This record gives sequence, structure tokens and C-alpha cells, in this order.
Amino acid sequence: MKIAMIGTGYVGLVSGVCFSDFGHDVVCVDKDPRKIEMLEAGKVPIYEPGLDDVMARNVAAGRLSFTTDLKAAVDGAEAVFIAVGTPTRRGDGHADLTYVMAAAEEIAAALTGYAVIVTKSTVPVGTNKQVMRVIRKARPEAEFDVASNPEFLREGAAIDDFMRPDRVVVGVQTEHAKEVMAEVYRPLFLREFPIVFTDLESAEMIKYAANAFLATKITFINEIAALCERVGADVKDVAKGMGLDGRIGNKFLHAGPGYGGSCFPKDTRALARIGQDHAVPMQITEAVIKVNEEIKRRMIDRIVDLCDGSVNGKTVAVLGVTFKPNTDDMREAPSLTIIPHLVGNGAKVRVVDPQGRKEGEALLPGVKWADDAYHAAQGAHVLVILTEWNEFRALDLAKVAKKMAVPAMADLRNIYSARDAKRAGFTAYVGVGR
Repeated sequence: MKIAMIGTGYVGLVSGVCFSDFGHDVVCVDKDPRKIEMLEAGKVPIYEPGLDDVMARNVAAGRLSFTTDLKAAVDGAEAVFIAVGTPTRRGDGHADLTYVMAAAEEIAAALTGYAVIVTKSTVPVGTNKQVMRVIRKARPEAEFDVASNPEFLREGAAIDDFMRPDRVVVGVQTEHAKEVMAEVYRPLFLREFPIVFTDLESAEMIKYAANAFLATKITFINEIAALCERVGADVKDVAKGMGLDGRIGNKFLHAGPGYGGSCFPKDTRALARIGQDHAVPMQITEAVIKVNEEIKRRMIDRIVDLCDGSVNGKTVAVLGVTFKPNTDDMREAPSLTIIPHLVGNGAKVRVVDPQGRKEGEALLPGVKWADDAYHAAQGAHVLVILTEWNEFRALDLAKVAKKMAVPAMADLRNIYSARDAKRAGFTAYVGVGR
């Protein structure tokens, strides 16, 4: 099949590359000529393990190309995917659909024959029908269907998630659109991965409901962690005991400094707003949003306490600033709340992150960047673990402790134990929920 992918951000690029690996002919479109030039040169603008290899393989096979010419990409395409950004709209919490509707108008002008217009961006319920109206108004004679195909990719594991998904969700209105989308995902159908065909509204809602539930799970265990600290329980044991219940499962039950990233913050806010607009308040989701912000502030207090009540003039070494490991994504990362507070209160913050510096230098003014954890720890009064990158999981803690002015650790990901830290020479250690 010929597929056009509009947008080469995280979702669009990963999806386009993976569809080409299915054997389809894929053209990825972006308005940014610098990004297209980079892609044509074989350089991936985002960090995602394995993406560069899959991209190079399919470019070499002639199945994958990049362009700024949307009209040429859409010409003859059987499926046209919209994978542009839907950031939170300023002021009201809604998803901003400006880019989606602009793409729909351009697609309408470029259509030369029947195609299924597929929204892959995360959009509120009713958006796909709005896309249909935009195209129909611009081109009353056009032959097309619309479909909703939300993505469920985890940053850092996106290739495997696309190739071996828990499920694929497709919302359609016609049998013809269903047939086209079944062919798009034929390799997964043949390998018997679940493909859920439903209506447009249900597909749109599935995405928001899934992300809000996962955000709730994270926030729930973080609240339990706070209670564990007061009653003397260990949240890791509590989470293990909970997760062994098949009705609950062990995923997303890891206490930490709160969720971040490109999806959970934006999608929980959007779902809360959708509920308000339809007079069905999403009270649990609204509480999750509020508690998640409180958790980040609670982590700040933990660091300040290790510095005897004030970080003014203290050197703080921070390990990890991306919202999770194996990505360079800084969007809504806890570090963007925690580090500016430390800097604003007089701390000298030294940071190390394997992939975060590219975005972090602009987002975290006033910090110094270190080459590794040992350099970051030199002369520090507290070591803060914010992101659980693998290279931070097996540090020589004794070496780290000796380099510090005051060997104190705030392990906000619980990757070490108080026993290990104290054996290595740390005089103070705090985790989360322990």
C-alpha cells in the first residue's frame, strides 16, 4: 500500500518507519525543511532505541522517503495518517486541534482519489467527525472515509510496541474503511495480535481512558508511598504484594517523583476538560492531576531536608532529567519542577543525563552539565536520582560518596537501598515510600 504520514514528530516518525517495515510504501511529510533534510541524511531527530536502524533499512529498500511536499505524498495514497501535535491549549486545558485541522484542509486539497484519512494524534471525542466535515466542506466531491487509530507507544520501547502491540485500536464508519485499515495492519493480523475495530467515538475515548487509568495507577502508588513512610511500611513490598494480584498487575506500580512526558499530563487534563464540557466531571482524573503536582513538590521538600532545611549555597548533583529513561523527552518531566526550585533557592545544581542535555540546556538555565555521575558528585552536598537510567543503577557508591562534600542521597526512584547506601559511606539516605 501507499501511505502518507503527515507529521514526523515522535508518533509520526515511529509509525511511518514501522509501517514501511511492514512492506508498505511510506512517505513522511513535515513542514520543517531542516527536519526533512536531517531525515534524508539518515539522522533521527529524536532519541528512540533502534529507530535509526529500522529507518535506514527501509530507506535503503526504497519503501521509506521524506518530503515537505504534502500534495505529492497524498497523491495516490490509500491511507493518509494525521500525526501532528495536539498540545494543551493555553487557558482551558483542551487539546489544541489547530495542527490537526490545518492538516485536514491541506489533505482535502491534495486528494486525487479515494483514501482513508486516519487520525493518529490523540484527539478529543468528536474530532474525527470534525475532520470529516472540514474535508467535505473543502471538497464536496472527494471520495474518502475517516478513521481513528490512536497510538499506545511507550517512549524508549516504541519499536517493540508497534511490532508487538498489546492491541491495535481502529475506529471506522464504513466497511470499506475497515478493509483498508485491516490491510494496513495485515502483518499484525496474520500474527494474531488483537485488532479492535469499533466506532470513531469509542476509539477516541479508549486512548484517553487508557492513559488516565495508567496515570491514576502511578499516582495511587505514590500516595500509598507517602503513607508507607508514616506507618513504617515499604512501598516496594506493598507494590509487589498488590501487583501479584492478576486483577491489578505489577506495571506502573513504581513509586517515584510523579509522572511526566508527552501523554499523561496532556491527556489527563484534556479528559478532565471533556468531562466538564459534558457535565460529567472526571473527579478521579482531576484528583490525579492535583496529587501528581503535589508529589513533585513533596520531592523538593525531601531534598531540602537532606540539606538541613536550606539548599542556599549547597551543591546538588542530579542524576537524570528526562521524564523516563531511554528517551530524550523532557516534556512535563519532574525535573522541570524540582530543579528550577533548587536553583531559585540558591543551590548550585550539577546535572548529568545520557540524552537529556540537548533539550535540557534550554529548559534548565542556571545548571552545570557533567559528563558522568562521578563528576556530578564532586563536592556535592546531596545526590538526587531523578531518572532511572541503567548507568545509574550500578554506580560504585563508595566512590561516589568519597567525592561528595556531604554523602547524602535522595533516591527518588528507589534503585538502591538504605543498607547499600550506608555500607558505601553515605551518612543519609531517603527513598520514596520506605
